[in-house]
Amino acid sequence: MTRTHRCLAAVAALAVAVTAAAATPVQPDAGPELFRGADVELGAKLIRENKCTQCHAQRVGGDGSAIYRPEGRINSPAKLRGMVEYCSTELKLSLFPEEVTAIAAALNRDHYHFK
Repeated sequence: MTRTHRCLAAVAALAVAVTAAAATPVQPDAGPELFRGADVELGAKLIRENKCTQCHAQRVGGDGSAIYRPEGRINSPAKLRGMVEYCSTELKLSLFPEEVTAIAAALNRDHYHFK
């Protein structure tokens, strides 16, 4: 490969990398550091599959949303993740750590809004 070909190949690779980076949406407020990189959609899916809403409705009545009280016991991202871990353990869900974090991230997105 000639020097010109190597240079053109490098420019082409750079163009592909820049295009891919530009196509990736950047969220100005990505939320708490604890949840960065979490698969929020997986978390939402796991919430549905494990019937979390139905369990919460049985515990607190109504549609179960009364369980989400940001000013209550759950007042930080770490405590939110800890509560999801507690539910996983108590209900023997055998969730992986990244699944627990994904669920907590989905709950944060939909209910808690920790920054």
